Amino acid sequence: MADLREQRVCIKFCFKLGKTAAETHQMLKQAFGENSLGQTKTYNWYKRFKNGRTLTDDHDRSGRPSTGKTPENVAKVRNLILQDHRLTIQDLYNTLGLSYGTCQ
Repeated sequence: MADLREQRVCIKFCFKLGKTAAETHQMLKQAFGENSLGQTKTYNWYKRFKNGRTLTDDHDRSGRPSTGKTPENVAKVRNLILQDHRLTIQDLYNTLGLSYGTCQ
């Protein structure tokens, strides 16, 4: 599929020009052919821009980013497992002070 971010930028551009979602979708199909976004995706992105969204990247996740999986933590877990293969995930997170999910 063609660069999705590029198509989202095109949708935003068409929105700013006052084009409708249907017109925008037709233009995407003309420009990108088989690789264009589907109608539903086009309409959803158009709606997002209509509701005030300004960014074209696809990161709607909330909450803070994961910080547990670092090269240092991976090395610590690997070293403990190499020392004792019978360690459980609970043993690892109790020993290292990391979350259960990080130790998994």
